[in-house]
Amino acid sequence: MARPGPKSISCPVETTLQVVGGRWKVLILHYLFDGTLRFGELHRRLAGISHRTLTKQLRELEADGVIRRKVYSEIPPKVEYSLLPLGRKLGKVLQAMHKWGEEYEEQKLHKPGGAGRKR
Repeated sequence: MARPGPKSISCPVETTLQVVGGRWKVLILHYLFDGTLRFGELHRRLAGISHRTLTKQLRELEADGVIRRKVYSEIPPKVEYSLLPLGRKLGKVLQAMHKWGEEYEEQKLHKPGGAGRKR
C-alpha cells in the first residue's frame, strides 16, 4: 500500500506555524531581533540546545527566507546570522502570540480547578 504524501498546507496560519514552529525557532528569532549574532553566541543563549539541532533550525529558517547566514572567509571560520525583512515582519506576530500567552496563563491561574490541561 502506498504511503500518502506530505499534507499540503491550505491555511496561512498553518504556513506561519510551519515556519516558526518547533521548540527553538521562536527563541532563535527572539535573540536575532536584538541584532546579528554568531553561531556560538546563539548557542550560549539557548541553554540546552545541541549544536546539531541549532544548525538544523537555522538552516530551516534560512531556507524559509526568514534569516540570513553570512560566512566570512577567515580562519577560524566566522558565520553570522541576522533577520531578513521577511523575518522582521514576524515581530508583530510573535508579540501578539506573547500577549495571548500571558493572557492565557493568567486565565488558567484564576480558573477553578487548577492549572489547565496536562502536557
